[in-house]
Amino acid sequence: MKKFFQRLKNHSRIAYFSFWFLLLFYFVSFFADLLAPYHFDHQFRNKPYHPPTKIHFVDSDGNFHIRPFVYNFVIDDPVFRTYKEDYSLRHPLKLFVKGDERRIFFFFKTNRYLFGVDQPAGIFLFGTDTYGRDIFSRILYGGRISLSISLIGVLISFTLGMITGGIAGYFGGITDQILMRFVEILMVFPSFYLMLSLRAMFPLNLSSIQVYLLIVMILSLIGWAGLARIIRGMVLSLKEEDYVLAAKSLGLSNWRILLFHIFPNTFSYTITALTISVPGYIIGEAALSLLGLGIQEPYPSWGNILSSTIGNLRVMGDAPWLLLAGIFIFVVLINFNLLGDALRNVLDPKNW
Repeated sequence: MKKFFQRLKNHSRIAYFSFWFLLLFYFVSFFADLLAPYHFDHQFRNKPYHPPTKIHFVDSDGNFHIRPFVYNFVIDDPVFRTYKEDYSLRHPLKLFVKGDERRIFFFFKTNRYLFGVDQPAGIFLFGTDTYGRDIFSRILYGGRISLSISLIGVLISFTLGMITGGIAGYFGGITDQILMRFVEILMVFPSFYLMLSLRAMFPLNLSSIQVYLLIVMILSLIGWAGLARIIRGMVLSLKEEDYVLAAKSLGLSNWRILLFHIFPNTFSYTITALTISVPGYIIGEAALSLLGLGIQEPYPSWGNILSSTIGNLRVMGDAPWLLLAGIFIFVVLINFNLLGDALRNVLDPKNW
């Protein structure tokens, strides 16, 4: 493992940074219950479209304070949704504040969060939406949904693709013909329209958990066909290698040869392809949520956070911070593509 990281760092420092950035982002998203200052559906009804909170070290009189603080924002113009800071009282930023009870990973109860301020002030690093919900907290919770859907979906689809392509390439004959014709039928349909068609087969009044599992299933079913064809071609070549013929002469079963001798030699490609494919699953979930067919309110995903701004020019002009979910999608996609491109060279045995 140490050798791999050193090889990745030597090949591309940007890709090395992308790996640790994505790892940190997954960690932050999955521990959103502990790190987010507010629950994803906590509403401040008197603070819709609240601008991002300013963190101060110098007060209105010009005095410096070691401990950062915020001022409470009050509505200056309710028609145009403008706010102004109330300089009469400072609200220090506190660590491990106490609040409403949450559950980390649905099991561990906690009523302590990483940071926060006392009411009536609020700390909204990315502002609030039309219901007064903290965008920063919702992006953290939404990242947990969007990133986990992509991770689980890509693992399922790549398992299906490897098994189907491996069986077709290794056994050949009628097995190969049947499996590849089925794969080609799936590949005929444009993936986006196939995704919409599969979603339309199910009712709209599903629970959030059911919608989550449904999206994972849909994205998995449309993502494995292309990999299956490539794995089939690799297995057709690998099964003629000397080490495979030696394993056959020793009497090893076909399944053992396939699992322990052929599949491991495809990992340099499959790991790279898996990394590059993750952005497609994130975009797929975002597209469904934008169309109202994905994760439903109040549960956040990056797609439905972004959907509140699409088509509403006034909101985009008055509260541009609502577009931050799209920026997070863009940044994560770029880092996955940079990492996948580097892994293609780092894991290639010809470069070892």
